[in-house]
Amino acid sequence: LIQYIMSCNISLGRLEGCKDIVGGLNAVYFVNFGDATFTVDGSSDGISGVVETTPSAYKYDLRGNSNFEQSLTSSRENGTTFAEQTLTVSLKKQDASTHKEVKLLAYGRPHILIEDNNGSLWVMGQEYGAEMTATASTGASMGDKNGYELSFVATEKTFARAYEGTIADFSVTLGS
Repeated sequence: LIQYIMSCNISLGRLEGCKDIVGGLNAVYFVNFGDATFTVDGSSDGISGVVETTPSAYKYDLRGNSNFEQSLTSSRENGTTFAEQTLTVSLKKQDASTHKEVKLLAYGRPHILIEDNNGSLWVMGQEYGAEMTATASTGASMGDKNGYELSFVATEKTFARAYEGTIADFSVTLGS
């Protein structure tokens, strides 16, 4: 009997978690592609920090109707595994300066730090950046939404990694 042991064997179980977390997103931080090189911690598989000294990050506050989903796909036939990371951001109120920034987000492929409502940071588009599509709309009635729906997709080798540093590692610019 020949037994093949591969480095991709499962290495850890998981207990039922406590009910001490919440869903939702608090903010996203956009970093121009290539402005940050992230250091991956080999033991935790998270990101321990950035190589550069305080790269710029642009903060967008979020409240409701924004979400972050990831799917991991493996192909036995091709021997490949990849993750699709999808962020949907809902922004209220259209204005000229946001029109310009949305256009610039579409032109680039930013790295995105996602801050959830538990205070955790996740890095989307770490290696390849994220691509964006956007819709600016206003409803028919006075009570309908006037704003933007931004959808970002990143195809990476794995799920978004946890950022183990703090947002203070970045020079954060707030909006108006």
